[in-house]
Amino acid sequence: MRHALPRFPHRRRLRQIASAAARHGLGYLAGPAGLGRLAPFQRGWLGHERRDSPYTRPEHVRLALEEQGATFVKLGQILSTRGDLLPPDYQAELARLQDAAPPVPAGAVLDTVTVELGCDAGSVFATFDLQPLASASIGQAHAATLLDGSEVVVKVRRPGVVAQVEEDLAILARLAVRAARRSELARRYDLPGLVAEFSSTLRAELDYLQEGRNAERFAANFGDDPSVHIPAVRWEATTSQVLTLERLRGVKVSDASALDAAGLDRAELARSAATISLRMVFEHGFFHADPHPGNFFVEPDGAIGLIDFGMVGAVDEATRQRLTALLAGFAAGDGDALVDNVLSLGVAGASVDRARLRGDLLALATEQLNRPLGDVSFGSLLGEILVVVRRHQLVLPADLALLIKTIAMSEGVGAQIDPSFRLAAVILPFLAGSR
Repeated sequence: MRHALPRFPHRRRLRQIASAAARHGLGYLAGPAGLGRLAPFQRGWLGHERRDSPYTRPEHVRLALEEQGATFVKLGQILSTRGDLLPPDYQAELARLQDAAPPVPAGAVLDTVTVELGCDAGSVFATFDLQPLASASIGQAHAATLLDGSEVVVKVRRPGVVAQVEEDLAILARLAVRAARRSELARRYDLPGLVAEFSSTLRAELDYLQEGRNAERFAANFGDDPSVHIPAVRWEATTSQVLTLERLRGVKVSDASALDAAGLDRAELARSAATISLRMVFEHGFFHADPHPGNFFVEPDGAIGLIDFGMVGAVDEATRQRLTALLAGFAAGDGDALVDNVLSLGVAGASVDRARLRGDLLALATEQLNRPLGDVSFGSLLGEILVVVRRHQLVLPADLALLIKTIAMSEGVGAQIDPSFRLAAVILPFLAGSR
């Protein structure tokens, strides 16, 4: 006898999501079950890229998320920052999520611009390149020139993306509530609360007015530092669906050969790029939560330009103090202080085995800090702290998880520019100043 699906709105979309999950679930379960030869996904079945080796479980999760569009791509990107929730192999794989999508037809782009700005594009822009610079799941970017000759980048939100995201968020919220009713683990991690946090973050990223305000806040925070360039927002050509920003020109810090060709001091550049992120965290309490190398430019005058202000985080002074105390506790090897500082960060959890937690943190302190300071990787240290947090089924507040990931990423950016870079020399003055 066939059982009808339980009453659930958005059934068509739910079936699409369930189909992707089932398909990729079969893919990664086939290998451990000894059925890999019967389900060789790596040979190109069901549209998979052909390759010799089987897909791993984390790869199947990434592929399933990519197939489902904006909401799930963004969900995966957020989860890649949550070392307190996911193991490192899943974090690393989800960090590879490509936020790409087929270009929006030129006519639809112009229609959006016309409706949003209340006039045709030619009344605002002297030129507007319909070939996008980039096309992502939420919107795409176009090069343009304003009537006054200013070069700008225009981000145009994809038609229909808000309705699709809202439907997906409604599905995720309802599934989270169901899971919390049936699973002790889901309750312990407050799955409905995590979905609510993600929903708030994604809705903010959909609103280009908010992104423009974020850019202006960063510009104000760095207003006294001519070595940092935040693009100006052109509000006369900006709405919730269209964002027009000053266009930055320069060398991406991820382009090593171009940096060398420009004769730039890569050691100094690495320090400067990392310092920008650390100033956001420790001085401003408002930080760019996606500081990957592609978002940094070195301009002809040597200033570092920063782009993409949709994902941000905020941290208050008390939390910064607690994080500083935690790192200081590692240096001192004080087990009781380490436990107190971890718990003071606002982790959830009905019960904590303090003795086990103390032992795990002390072992980590011994492993990481029993070496010359210049050899300590703060990114690795913070990542290992999150492993311990996850092992004890503790959950960090969302902004704190983003903060830790941002600090770790700042070390990664510096190391990509200059392989000899170590964050210790840059971060220690901030830690001393926060105590």
